[in-house]
Amino acid sequence: MKKWGFLLLFLLCLGFAFSNKALFFQDKVESQKYDQNHKGHIDKRGTSESIQTQTITKEQIYQGNLLLINSQYPVRQDSVKSDIVHLSIHNEWVKGYGLLDKNICLSKKIAQKFSEMVNDAEKEGVNHFLIDSGYRTVSEQNKLYEELGPSYALPAGYSEHNSGLSLDVGSSLTKMDRAPEGKWLKENAWKYGFILRYPKDKTDVTGIQYEPWHIRYVGFPHSAIMNEKNFALEEYLDFLKEQKTISTTIDGEKYEISYYPVTNDTTIQVPSNLRWEITGNNMDGVIVTVFPGSTHTNLKEVRRAE
Repeated sequence: MKKWGFLLLFLLCLGFAFSNKALFFQDKVESQKYDQNHKGHIDKRGTSESIQTQTITKEQIYQGNLLLINSQYPVRQDSVKSDIVHLSIHNEWVKGYGLLDKNICLSKKIAQKFSEMVNDAEKEGVNHFLIDSGYRTVSEQNKLYEELGPSYALPAGYSEHNSGLSLDVGSSLTKMDRAPEGKWLKENAWKYGFILRYPKDKTDVTGIQYEPWHIRYVGFPHSAIMNEKNFALEEYLDFLKEQKTISTTIDGEKYEISYYPVTNDTTIQVPSNLRWEITGNNMDGVIVTVFPGSTHTNLKEVRRAE
């Protein structure tokens, strides 16, 4: 009798173990499916109470840090950064680098990011940075185009400089393709949200010759993903449209990025307990990025990438 009792207990334990193992693998498969298939939810880490509805307007397609600006997609007036400043009157930002002239302008936020970046470069002995050009008005771009021609300049409205998102960085030592500053930026700019916009191996994608001096702010984690996958901006935006939703873990922190097509006003779901931001692609939709960790930041401050 004891023998049969022991056998019955053994079978029950064995069944329980297999049941738990099946549940473990089931959960693992469901998690993989969520990573690979867009379900219309930005965040699945919380309950339904942590989700809120957000309306996206068509105007938001043309605002933010991931705008594609090229011969097909020009800069609109409402795409220009709203915090453009003259760098020469802000000594607190102009540290660790020089200015080619006193009329150079840039987005305040991007100037702060650039200053942070060159200060870190100085700690590694790289300290001869020089900003040659920043934000240009349409009239300034038009004058440059007339002076240099299509071989060396883009028409007014079709240059990233007209948006406030880009700057030309030089070195007071030598040309950027040989300077320590150029090499340092190529290896490290992505850590600060910048990309080399026109790389040597992407001229067939960008349609622009190699420019080791032209960097563009896209924000983090986008710069990290583009660096890892060796994407030009055109390729990255195509990748997001194809994948719909991707997640990436950087230094143990998980980010979720989703693309949404926008024709008229579009309603999407965003987390109410996490920081998130929206940027347009200047073509047909918006990209929503959810950042790791809970936050109490006012959502109006992060709903758009400024």
